[in-house]
Amino acid sequence: MLETRDLTVRFGGHVAVNAVSCAFEPGTLTAIVGPNGAGKTTYFNLISGQIRASAGSVRLNGVDVSSLGAPARAQAGLGRAFQLTNLFPNLTVRENVRLAVQARAGAGLNLWRIWSDRRDLVVRADEVLEAVALADKGDAFASSLPHGDQRKLEVGILMALEPQVFMFDEPTAGMSVDEVPVILNLIRQLKADKTKTILLVEHKMDVVRELSDRIIVLHNGELVADGDPATVIASPVVQQAYLGINPEEEVSA
Repeated sequence: MLETRDLTVRFGGHVAVNAVSCAFEPGTLTAIVGPNGAGKTTYFNLISGQIRASAGSVRLNGVDVSSLGAPARAQAGLGRAFQLTNLFPNLTVRENVRLAVQARAGAGLNLWRIWSDRRDLVVRADEVLEAVALADKGDAFASSLPHGDQRKLEVGILMALEPQVFMFDEPTAGMSVDEVPVILNLIRQLKADKTKTILLVEHKMDVVRELSDRIIVLHNGELVADGDPATVIASPVVQQAYLGINPEEEVSA
């Protein structure tokens, strides 16, 4: 469904992502891990169109989308959630989701005119709010929500857009221990749909182990490991580059 071919970006003399080639299949959740500065978020930005590649390509369903900007890639089926929550803070929770439902239906962005004519869109928005456990907070302003609920709302907006590919960049960042399971359950629900592809950047290795079908590891902008979670986590390159463990020292000790 999604593929990057020799994807590269340079900032002056610095190569932030270096010729990364990877394909992502429907029905799988791939975790992208690596130390700080490894190029994980930059790789996400290249895929979703926030930044343009210096070389290489991004392909969705076999079509090269490299020349498209972020809005066009979203319309093509790439859904992206960010490290920092992106919402319309002065709109209500329900209005945030309604805008996404309208955009998906190609019904424009007029919040008031559309809803008197399109009951089906109203129903869909309420279904999404129910799915993310925010139905009782639909009339609250997005800015008034605690951080965990804002994260849930962002996932709801993604769900309303019905992308083919869900991209989550550290979805549990800044959340309390009590809030994390809610987001993980939402991702599990999305994962149950075998027509969808999910990419996850996450630093918490317990989350990675629990959710991922596959792990790829970036280090200094390069792809250094790719495989099933148990194999990748146990590999010497990951032990050293990501976990800070030198396998040779472990043996000698």
